[in-house]
Amino acid sequence: MPSPREPTPPNPERLQAPVARLLRPLVRLLIRSGITFPAVTNILRELYVNVAEYDFALSGKEQTDSRVSLLTGIHRKEVRRLRGAGAPVSTVPASLSRTSRILSRWLAAPEFTDANGRPLPLPRTADQPSLPSFESLVVSVTRDVRPRAVLDEWLDRRIVTIDADDRIVLAETAVIPSGGSEQQLYYFGRNLHDHAAAAVANILSAEPQFMERAVHYDGLSEELARKLEQRSRELGTEVLREANREAHAASETDGGGGWRWTLGIYIYREAAADETARPFSADDDAPEAGS
Repeated sequence: MPSPREPTPPNPERLQAPVARLLRPLVRLLIRSGITFPAVTNILRELYVNVAEYDFALSGKEQTDSRVSLLTGIHRKEVRRLRGAGAPVSTVPASLSRTSRILSRWLAAPEFTDANGRPLPLPRTADQPSLPSFESLVVSVTRDVRPRAVLDEWLDRRIVTIDADDRIVLAETAVIPSGGSEQQLYYFGRNLHDHAAAAVANILSAEPQFMERAVHYDGLSEELARKLEQRSRELGTEVLREANREAHAASETDGGGGWRWTLGIYIYREAAADETARPFSADDDAPEAGS
């Protein structure tokens, strides 16, 4: 029997509807991308075996094909074939990791930002080592690639531009990967994984472990929905910038370890399928969704 600190997982029947809603946009993406149902079942089969093998192993006991088969409903012959294959891993592309680290420093380090925390336009090089430059920015993060090579790549990807004073300026959209790019697909997997992992941890815990909440209003006009979206972008961007500044400053003196941390914000609007939806009123519950 589960202990008081380990609540009983949701009934399978109750879980099916929210899972279907969760998967619907993913299925839309899979169909548009030409990934068929049989291909998805192969991925799920491997994941079921891998999760059962490693996440549901009993302490002090060797995990067996029979137990994995019992947990997953997959035939023992298939379990035997798939065990030990390892779960699919989303490796960080080298160029993405380097770009993220340089951008993070440009957006956070005091020597590369103005009094309002905005990234400074940077000269290519500086006459004095103590003055900020694009070269010193890149070198402060990595010496494995020449600053000029980074600049050429970023100009091609429109991450930066050159102003009239020959300074390198960070583009407003620099931290937003282009549609379908390697960078976007990497963060697609990482961000959705972390959001889902936080929500699942909260469901399986006696008390919520992570903040996982949203503010939502239904029955709005399209004009108001767009205004709220724009304002949300402004608020979210400021929160992420401030979090990046604080995390960067703290990490400078941190001893390091095997942990990672993510702060995510999402915004969404759509035409409601229910035409009878009405605006929120004072008679309703508070317009905030918890975990």
